[in-house]
Amino acid sequence: MNRAALVFALIPLSACAALPDVSTPPRLSQEQQAFWDALESHCGKAYAGSLASEDARDEAFRGKAMRAHWAECSPTRIAVTFHVEDADEAGGWDRSRTWLVSRTAEGLRLKHDHRHRDGSVDAVTQYGGDTLAEGTARVQDFPVDAYSIEMFEREGLDQSFTNVWRVEVDPAREPDARFAYQLTRRNDPTRLFRVAFDLTRPVAAPPPAWGW
Repeated sequence: MNRAALVFALIPLSACAALPDVSTPPRLSQEQQAFWDALESHCGKAYAGSLASEDARDEAFRGKAMRAHWAECSPTRIAVTFHVEDADEAGGWDRSRTWLVSRTAEGLRLKHDHRHRDGSVDAVTQYGGDTLAEGTARVQDFPVDAYSIEMFEREGLDQSFTNVWRVEVDPAREPDARFAYQLTRRNDPTRLFRVAFDLTRPVAAPPPAWGW
């Protein structure tokens, strides 16, 4: 093979070598990586929980059994399905909600996937936000993002313009390990929705969330 032919033959190989490895997850800060590792340590497991706040606006959740199921884990996304006991639903459970925690180039992202029983997407879905600070190995906050505010405005949910969601998690096998999901609002100091789960006692996995 002459020199020119050799150069052209090597071009495809060098081009492939220069491409980024899309399978490599974005790098996180030390605290966020520790948080991700703790969240990931529960992959495939399910846990029982309940409402842990007293806001009267959440009366429909009071006394209801709840399940959090780590239904899907990949190098860049963890899906935790949230099941709430509901006698008005066939099968006795509302399986419409899934929390999605993803790695991004800037940090971590929380989104809410809401579906109907037939799997179709709800009008209010994929809302959430990105971390704006490093957080801690156990706690990450997700202030509402611009996409969510635009959707809330379209759907008449003005009260949600200042939402801040919080996720708390302890690593598996740690004594008294807990998982919590929380909602507060910057413009309403009285607003608190919080559910908490006991991570020391796995339970049987529930059926898939709607649409999953």
